[in-house]
Amino acid sequence: MEVVGKIMNSFYRNLNEMLSGLIDGVPHRIANLANASALLYQELKGLNWAGFYLMEEGKLVLGPFQGRPACIEIPVGKGVCGTAVAEDAIQLVEDVHQFPGHIACDSASNSEIVVPIHFAGKIVGVLDIDSPLLGRFTEEDREGLAEFVRILERNWGE
Repeated sequence: MEVVGKIMNSFYRNLNEMLSGLIDGVPHRIANLANASALLYQELKGLNWAGFYLMEEGKLVLGPFQGRPACIEIPVGKGVCGTAVAEDAIQLVEDVHQFPGHIACDSASNSEIVVPIHFAGKIVGVLDIDSPLLGRFTEEDREGLAEFVRILERNWGE
């Protein structure tokens, strides 16, 4: 088990270095999010969706992503993404079909992780990643993706 943790830590260290290389010093938020979603979709195995929802007028609105077409608006407090915003906490869901109020944008999704994104003291969006595999996401994913989002936050800009 110890070896797996080291492999995952190394994986996320490399992934986060790749993200920094792509977006550090780049002043174009949407382009950065597009590249970030492409990087995640390319590097993480077992995904069917990786992307962002951005806060607009009190709700989450679809942003850059990789995968099948998705829900366009998600109310705060609804589904996994809206719950992440309402609770200001990472949501790691092993089986989305057991999550109260899950919004099925893609019926192939079985597990999900959502990480809130902050800027200037408020939530500005979420990173949302779905998998057709049950239990796809682990504590290593939680830690690695939290750092991934911190890199995005440092490069958010005005």
